[in-house]
Amino acid sequence: MWKRGAVALVILAIAYVAVQGGEYSTTDLVRQRARERRLRASIDSLHRQVDSLEALKRRLASDPALQERVAREAHGMVRGDKELVYRFTEPKSGTDEK
Repeated sequence: MWKRGAVALVILAIAYVAVQGGEYSTTDLVRQRARERRLRASIDSLHRQVDSLEALKRRLASDPALQERVAREAHGMVRGDKELVYRFTEPKSGTDEK
C-alpha cells in the first residue's frame, strides 16, 4: 500500500517538475503572454495617436481656417487692422495705487 502512495508521489513530483520546471515555468509563460497582450494594446493605441497627429499635421499645412484658429488660440495673434487686443495685467507689487 505504501509503495503505491510512494509511486503516486513520485509521479506527481515528476509531473510538477515537467510543468513548472525548466527555464520558464507555465506560470511564467502565462504572465509573458498577458504582458504581450498589454504591450500590443499599447502599441495599437500609440499607432492611432501617431495617425491622428499626422492627419492634424496635414490639415495644419493646408487648411487656412485651422491655421488661423491655432494662431489665435495658441499665440494670441489678431487680424491686422480689423481687431484690437486688450490685455489686462495685475499691478506690480510694491506700487501704491490709490
